[in-house]
Amino acid sequence: MKLFLFTSAAMLLTLTAVKAQNNHPKIDTVFFEDFNEKTLDRGKWNVENRVHTVNNEQQAYVDSAATIYLVHGRAAEGAKNGALVLKPVYQPGFTINNKKYDFISGRINTRQKMEFTYGTASARMKMSSGAGMWPAFWALGNGKWPDCGEIDIMETVGDSSWISNALHGPGYFGNTPLAYRAFFPAGQDVTQWHVYSVDWTADSLIFKVDGKVTYSVTRPMVEHYGKWAYDNPKFIILNFALGGGYPEGVNKIKAPYPGLSQYSVNRIKAGQAKILVDWVLVTRKAN
Repeated sequence: MKLFLFTSAAMLLTLTAVKAQNNHPKIDTVFFEDFNEKTLDRGKWNVENRVHTVNNEQQAYVDSAATIYLVHGRAAEGAKNGALVLKPVYQPGFTINNKKYDFISGRINTRQKMEFTYGTASARMKMSSGAGMWPAFWALGNGKWPDCGEIDIMETVGDSSWISNALHGPGYFGNTPLAYRAFFPAGQDVTQWHVYSVDWTADSLIFKVDGKVTYSVTRPMVEHYGKWAYDNPKFIILNFALGGGYPEGVNKIKAPYPGLSQYSVNRIKAGQAKILVDWVLVTRKAN
């Protein structure tokens, strides 16, 4: 009798495990970048070079080994297989289209190389803090902005205690009402490794930090302000901006640069400002 009961219990546990496994949705990997090579994979990433900047940002984006490079070992600061570094550099007088900049920095994207509609986009990142340092991990559609739709998965403007999630589209852009400041728990901040992600479906966008939901936006919430702009393909962007409209609106700093503090300028000059990205992953449920 005891043997029969034991055998029956074992069979029940096995059947339960099999059923749970069968009910668990299968996930396809759409894109994965581990930054484990010696140099950036140009088959996956476009490097933006000498393009027009917006929002009164104080940096020019350049394709340079000084602003975009990969690190390994101790320099990767805990990223096991290597990491991407985006680093602003003080370079006064840098000129694009007759406009002078005092800083250069890095911005990369997957446009026309990897674009996706719905799924989960995530990245493991850590970054420097300082008023006006404006790193971002986001997704953007093709076509005219803001009609193309923008998903800001992670932005920080230098206050290490919080990051923001936001959506920009027709009727809700710029100082968008669809934004949320997500504060870190005590003892945590942006200078530590965190996984930032968004779960994107036809009806909602759910933002998370380290797997915990920070902000949820539904289609009706968006359509209260304007057209839902999230049924079209998006590409991933990683960049490190400096100063400009959003930081200035938060920190009210006017000098030495709009939105960018002297403390931050000093950190940039000393080579102490950077983003490290361990990996970027895009997945979706299998059909």
